[in-house]
Amino acid sequence: MSASAASNHADQRRLSRWLPLLCALAVLLLAVAPFWLNAYWMRVLSAVFTMAVIAQGINLMAGYTGYPAFGNIVFFGLGAYATAILMGTAGWSFAPAALVATLFCATLALAIGPPLLRLKGHYFAIATLGLNEAVREVVANWSALTGGGMGLSLPLPDGGPLFNARRFYFLLLAALLLATWITWEFDRRRLGLGCRAIRDNETKAEACGLHTTRYKTAAWMISAAMTGAVGAIQAWWLTYIDPPSMFDMGLAVKAFVILLLGGAGTVFGPVAGAFAVELLANFTWSKLLNWHLGAMGMIIIGVILLFPDGFQAALRPGGWIGHRLASWRAHRRGENS
Repeated sequence: MSASAASNHADQRRLSRWLPLLCALAVLLLAVAPFWLNAYWMRVLSAVFTMAVIAQGINLMAGYTGYPAFGNIVFFGLGAYATAILMGTAGWSFAPAALVATLFCATLALAIGPPLLRLKGHYFAIATLGLNEAVREVVANWSALTGGGMGLSLPLPDGGPLFNARRFYFLLLAALLLATWITWEFDRRRLGLGCRAIRDNETKAEACGLHTTRYKTAAWMISAAMTGAVGAIQAWWLTYIDPPSMFDMGLAVKAFVILLLGGAGTVFGPVAGAFAVELLANFTWSKLLNWHLGAMGMIIIGVILLFPDGFQAALRPGGWIGHRLASWRAHRRGENS
């Protein structure tokens, strides 16, 4: 083994040893943050958690399986509308309504997955876009059930503004932690290995006896459940939803930007990307009101040029930042010897 390979292996072992502690500290910090943050910053972080979960759902399909589900936001809208119908019309409480909405999204992915997932590449991406637009039109015109273009209202959550800010902060934080844990398990289980094989070469995976449609459908079901669950929370948080806001393709575009910046096919990439994109967007909006979109675009272009494979890839021992840190440590050891 060469000296550089041995150094990279040592860095990987060191990172794996410190990663659980760093994750625990991050979770602890986020858990206590609402008790000293104001309602505005809790709302900002809640938006970060929301986008991280949406990006994590797309990550399972695009990052791990190689199927760019551009229309995955359809499950966000369906989760929101299922919750709104059950709470506003049927009088259910939030917890059972959100659970049923999540299961409904997963069931829909199971039903439409086998035919749609036989398409590949841009054909699948266009099909998911069509699915999102078709469902939005159905929702917009089914006035008796969905309220049509007028939208639906949900019961107002009890409690004051600060209490509700904390309530939805913790709900979305729990959704993010659960989605990240599911992705962690997905990454190390047979399902994740099979999906990576499909991403790398689906023809060879099929030749090796892998039931590719089954694996792809299972990944899409998990992705749909994640996205639908956060849509359910978002619906109760907003207390009013309509088709343009719940089936907004702008959310899908932002989620793909987050995924690419953080690192596709990684566990923590969507989380890192969501913090970077949402906090940068908040900063540019507050400082450059009339130019914030242009400034945000330039920042994203610069970050992509510096980290073409995402933040997480750059931090690995062989990545851009990891390589420079290793060189700096080697230089320090040479000076001290």
